[in-house]
Amino acid sequence: MTPSVLIVDDEPAIRRLVRAALERAGHPCAEAGTAAEALVMAARPGCELVLLDLGLPDRDGLELIGLIKALDRSVLVLTARDATAEKVAALDLGADDYVTKPFDTDELLARIRVALRHRTGSDPAGRLQAGPVVLDRAAHRVMLRGAPVHLTPKEFTLLAELLRHAGRVLTHRHLLAAVWGEAHSADIEYLRVAMRALRSKLEDDPARPALLINEPGIGYRIVG
Repeated sequence: MTPSVLIVDDEPAIRRLVRAALERAGHPCAEAGTAAEALVMAARPGCELVLLDLGLPDRDGLELIGLIKALDRSVLVLTARDATAEKVAALDLGADDYVTKPFDTDELLARIRVALRHRTGSDPAGRLQAGPVVLDRAAHRVMLRGAPVHLTPKEFTLLAELLRHAGRVLTHRHLLAAVWGEAHSADIEYLRVAMRALRSKLEDDPARPALLINEPGIGYRIVG
């Protein structure tokens, strides 16, 4: 069976642990211990997702993210680096998600399922959904538990971007550039105002959001 997940880590014990969990869940795997090996193996047909450690012996893992994404592979960073700046850098470089060591195996498998699901693409009719929220891009309409919700154009675009990546953290910079343009990629207050508005319209209790989640210092995600 062609490996669909490539585990890139310089620690054999970590590779064995992750591989055992993935194969029990039905994901065929391959392994690489260096950046050079990772780039060769990621280019092979059948590879869909790369679990990438950042602390590799021959090259910083951050440098590999763009190269792997250029191969049309999903990238989930799995590393001991837990600084907010590292997470933001990885996500801004194109990583689909970020999990820190030590990690919970069940959480890792859930993140992998989300990343692989995104590779199937969005609904061809333009319908996006997370929980009780349904966004129809073709009709430019949002429904909450079957009832229409009025959003401004910016709120609609922001919600659509979050729904396109449901379950994933999107950085402040990513969301600002996607909704307001690169010229406003540092204007975080724009994003905060729009998120407050979305929460007031979509959350049961905007003060305790359960759908639109803030990742402090990093960005936002919508629960998928």
